[in-house]
Amino acid sequence: MAINSRTELPGDRLNSRALNLHNMPKKPVASISKQQTPLDLLRTLYEGAIAGAAAGVVVEAVLYPIDTIKTRLQAVRGGGQIILKGLYSGLAGNLAGVLPASAIFVGVYEPTKRKLLESFPENLSALAHLTAGAIGGAVSSIVRVPTEVVKQRMQTGQFASAPDAVRLIVAKEGFRGLYAGYGSFLLRDLPFDAIQFCLYEQLRMGYKLAAKRDLKDPENAMIGAFAGAITGAITIPLDVIKTRLMIQGSTKQYEGILHCVSSIVKEEGASTLFKGIGARVLWIGIGGSIFFGVLEKVKQLVAAKDRVD
Repeated sequence: MAINSRTELPGDRLNSRALNLHNMPKKPVASISKQQTPLDLLRTLYEGAIAGAAAGVVVEAVLYPIDTIKTRLQAVRGGGQIILKGLYSGLAGNLAGVLPASAIFVGVYEPTKRKLLESFPENLSALAHLTAGAIGGAVSSIVRVPTEVVKQRMQTGQFASAPDAVRLIVAKEGFRGLYAGYGSFLLRDLPFDAIQFCLYEQLRMGYKLAAKRDLKDPENAMIGAFAGAITGAITIPLDVIKTRLMIQGSTKQYEGILHCVSSIVKEEGASTLFKGIGARVLWIGIGGSIFFGVLEKVKQLVAAKDRVD
């Protein structure tokens, strides 16, 4: 996507500045921090939240069946067969959770990235992106985990609707039931978010440096697809563990992350930790293309509207 000086976000300007400083003596990017104001941070948060919400909802709506197949592959034990009916089970409830969760994630990520890029030397921009991704994931997990618990239990046929799922989970397991597998979720999503966004940002910066121009929409989408597919493949064992812990409900088949891993390896074999890798790579690869493509476009549109207003 071509982003001109009229529409780019402050955070994107910092990335461009980091590229321009490539051949200059290394100095902290913090030297430009005096130009920043609290209003800039609030604007970045607002624009990021709008863009994140739009991107998250589009990805979930388009790719939900692939996610359902992936969840069912990971949930089935032994040589059991998965059911290919009801691939949109839980979509409406999931969208209701994804919208605020994605808004929170990107709304936190963008201003955090911006402040870290101001503070770190320009040759440590990757660390800024890694840290911002992890922080965004941690904050948004407050909404993302209950959304994921309800979604995956509906995908595996345990409940007919999101309201019923929430009500029965709380009745049987307490409020903590909505945060089942929270530790495994963080174990999967913090490195996932950090690596995916770092890969995307660094590849985007490198591409712009090589091309000596701003990126077009298809190029942003292509880089997002690559970053998503690589990160999805790397984190597949963590995703399997998270799925098993989230869907077990009150049966408490697994006592925790380590017990889950040892039980799976002992009873089903180590290869089970890679179940659903094809569906996950496909889902997150295509999802990364859509998410980052929509994200950059909406950021551009929202920033342009703000400047007109």
